[in-house]
Amino acid sequence: MITVVAGAFAAVDQEYLFEARQMQALSFVVHIPLVCFGIAFPAMVLFCEWRWLRTGDELYRTLARRWSKVMLALFAIGVVTGTILSFELGLLWPGFMASFGNVFGLGFTMEGFSFFIEAIFIAIYVYGWDRLRPRTHFLMGIPVVAAGITGSWFVISVNGWMNHPGGFVLRDGRAVEARPWSALFANEFFWHEFVHMYFAGYIVAGFLIAVPYAWGFLRGRWSRYHRTALTVALSAAAVAAPLQIVIGDWAAREIARHQPVKLAALEGLGRTTRGASEHLLGWYDGSEVVHGIEIPRLLSLLAFHDPDATVIGLNTVPAQDLPPVNVVRIAFQSMIGIGSLLALLGVVFLYVRLRHRRLPGSPWFYRAVVAAGPLSVVALLAGWVTTEVGRQPWVVYGVMRTGQAVTGASGIPIGYGTLIVVYLGLAGGVWWLLHRFSRVPLEEHHD
Repeated sequence: MITVVAGAFAAVDQEYLFEARQMQALSFVVHIPLVCFGIAFPAMVLFCEWRWLRTGDELYRTLARRWSKVMLALFAIGVVTGTILSFELGLLWPGFMASFGNVFGLGFTMEGFSFFIEAIFIAIYVYGWDRLRPRTHFLMGIPVVAAGITGSWFVISVNGWMNHPGGFVLRDGRAVEARPWSALFANEFFWHEFVHMYFAGYIVAGFLIAVPYAWGFLRGRWSRYHRTALTVALSAAAVAAPLQIVIGDWAAREIARHQPVKLAALEGLGRTTRGASEHLLGWYDGSEVVHGIEIPRLLSLLAFHDPDATVIGLNTVPAQDLPPVNVVRIAFQSMIGIGSLLALLGVVFLYVRLRHRRLPGSPWFYRAVVAAGPLSVVALLAGWVTTEVGRQPWVVYGVMRTGQAVTGASGIPIGYGTLIVVYLGLAGGVWWLLHRFSRVPLEEHHD
């Protein structure tokens, strides 16, 4: 709950506000896929090592060891991109940090502890092969898995608070009497965001890891090593993808309760409507969706599980309080469409695997897996566009506008150009590392 005593935020004279938002968005685009690997990849690596300890099969040890090097490389790149993000928050959005840092700062502080735990144990784990006893080495991987989860948990608690703020009194443009624990972790908006992102981590990491092995199948590489690696990666993604549909339903209903204007933007609902229709595809022309496929009463049913429920429309708030509707709609429908296809692909894999005890044999299945890797990233980013752009024009929903949080500095275009160069260099470095890892020959008994 927010109590406003007095005062308001002043708008900042910044002609490069849009470029500042683009800078922040670019950093998210680069960093968020790495977060998925931080959530899911350590568990997949540790699963392979556990299978080696249980079965004595050296193939699993080889797979875990090779993947652990990739895990370390991606973690190192994530350190760089995460550091850039943290600096951007202070440099680009000083009004936000100064006014509300005492409320959400706890989340970033705790994420810092998770980062240091992960950094310490990931180094021990990767460099401990052949240096630690097998069971001790396995135990060193458990904090890596835990820290990858808690790090994202703390950061997403901040995003949940930004979408559903509370736990403070607003006095003269500053948050006072802050209650950070309840603001972040007793926030109704936090839990569905975290679970949604957690499963997204397994979908993205699983499908992306599966891509080189599916491509190898199409090119005639089908050793037991490749089959095992593909099975582990696809199993993680295939289980998570169908479940994500259920979690997405939960998230949509929370948005309907707490951010009705965002829901109206997602669906292009111009006016408050009882028994609102869902529109697939189409374009919002300023009052309604045109050229779309209308499904009567479906929006009310999905948002409130009642086909006759009333759904708030965009006409309930002034035009300056609306997000860019078509940007949000396209992102949302892209996420839903791709996510549904990924879930279908996961169901096909699980059916064949569980029913016939083998991998699918059709080349078309593996072509679909190769496409699913990059498409999973598109769905991930589209989901975050839905969340972040759908919250606009607010940085703290209903409390502080993005234009009130931005810096007044004039060097944003220079910083933007520099950031692009840095990320291009990082992308080249990642490509070189992964290519070098892929060229390391396998031990002969795995071919």
